Amino acid sequence: MGKMLLSVFFGLVVVMAGVSTSFAHHAGGVEIGDLDTGSVVGQPFKELAVDQELYAMELGGLNVWYPPATIIDFKVRPGRPVVFKVTNKSTTTEHGFLLTSEESFGAPTALKAQVVLKPGETKYIGIPTSDLFYSSQGATLVYKCHLHPAHVGGKFLIIK
Repeated sequence: MGKMLLSVFFGLVVVMAGVSTSFAHHAGGVEIGDLDTGSVVGQPFKELAVDQELYAMELGGLNVWYPPATIIDFKVRPGRPVVFKVTNKSTTTEHGFLLTSEESFGAPTALKAQVVLKPGETKYIGIPTSDLFYSSQGATLVYKCHLHPAHVGGKFLIIK
């Protein structure tokens, strides 16, 4: 009897641990879309405040994502999803936007938002705060143009 209870106990621990990990990783995921049709965790982008506007542009002869740093202090910000508005200011060239928690993309828990923007195009990226906190253990994410590795990217700093 004691042995049977022990295996049931360990079985419950394994199940509980698996459910917790799965829930945090799949809480809503990154969503990319347009202002009028896009949403994140059931909340339309048009009803959410934009936390940061980012632009693919030429600055001083360099192609960059501007601004080069984004900081959000979650100690004073409500727990709603994070929303980025990304715009390609070029009139002739497509640019990519990649926001990731890991440069290597190795871990299955890595946050990754990736989109290709046509000249003049704007998209919205929504990230549930639970997914953001779960994936950003180091509190810093990077963003860059994944189509043009020589372009200058930036960093997204999370203050928890």
